[in-house]
Amino acid sequence: MTALPSPVDGGEVATGFASLSPNDFKAAFRQHPAGVSVITADDGSGPVGLTATSVFSVSAEPPLLVFSVSSLSSSAPTITASDTVVVHLLGSEQLHIAKLCATSGIDRFADTSIWDRLPTGEPYFTGNGVWIRGRIVNRMEAGTSTVIAVHALESSVSQAQTEAPADTVRTESAAAAQTPATPAFTPSFDGAPLVYHNRTWHRLDANSQIDG
Repeated sequence: MTALPSPVDGGEVATGFASLSPNDFKAAFRQHPAGVSVITADDGSGPVGLTATSVFSVSAEPPLLVFSVSSLSSSAPTITASDTVVVHLLGSEQLHIAKLCATSGIDRFADTSIWDRLPTGEPYFTGNGVWIRGRIVNRMEAGTSTVIAVHALESSVSQAQTEAPADTVRTESAAAAQTPATPAFTPSFDGAPLVYHNRTWHRLDANSQIDG
């Protein structure tokens, strides 16, 4: 696992640059809206779920995404130890899932009617929305968090397509190729995305569009 420089005495990092105070840093990012995602995983010790606003795409070829997980999160040990994860890109109709996985001290999977497992074993929240299943390919320690890079393997978007060109078929191994098809459901591609800004939830819809 790669590690970034850690802070040293005097308020400076190993590179020699002075640090912005934590409060000022947080205040600046409160002005930066971000899409809301939920990460689910199971390393064999049971399912975990984490609400995150740090998910972003890195590359389409190969399909890579990145997110970070705080070491203070109860889900961190399982997520960082897992080989694969499911990243849910939430719509506003899934606010209850975002709140569920952002609440500490509860069993986030107690209600078995809202989640299931993919044929490959990963836990995921059912219902409308978009999810991406991926394999963790890199982990990097950064301050009190771990930055995780994920190679996307399949998604609810690709599962919903009735016909896919031959050159877009995904393969992992002979065993994976024999895995039963993912349970069918209808992703809400045109739903209003869920956004977090300045400590509040927001619905991104046509009224927020700016002509330019």
